[in-house]
Amino acid sequence: MEPNKDVFQYTYSAKQQEEIEAIRKKYLPSQEDKMEQLRRLDKSATKKGTALSIVVGVAGCLLMGVGMCCSMVWMGNLFIPGIVLGLLGIALVAAAHPVYRRVTKKEREKLAPRILQLTEELSRPE
Repeated sequence: MEPNKDVFQYTYSAKQQEEIEAIRKKYLPSQEDKMEQLRRLDKSATKKGTALSIVVGVAGCLLMGVGMCCSMVWMGNLFIPGIVLGLLGIALVAAAHPVYRRVTKKEREKLAPRILQLTEELSRPE
């Protein structure tokens, strides 16, 4: 038997169509709606404070560790400087959270007008 040349066969695959759409979306210019923009701005308000407080906290931990080494391992003439370094490290670790709060507060103040404008636009009935 010969296949009928007048017949059209079509196979539909939902997964294939979803994959095609996902690939297509990657290459289209992104258009951010207002809700996405609001979420992005809200997240960005804490990013700088988090990064800076992590740096301050890690530096304080390292400084405290060097101070502990100086006072415990190399006891000779580095005992007193080791205690001073350890106390400075403790002070830096303790300062990490206030640094986070201050930087985050300034970022929120800077972003507040745009965020309030977006929330007003989104909360208005259409």
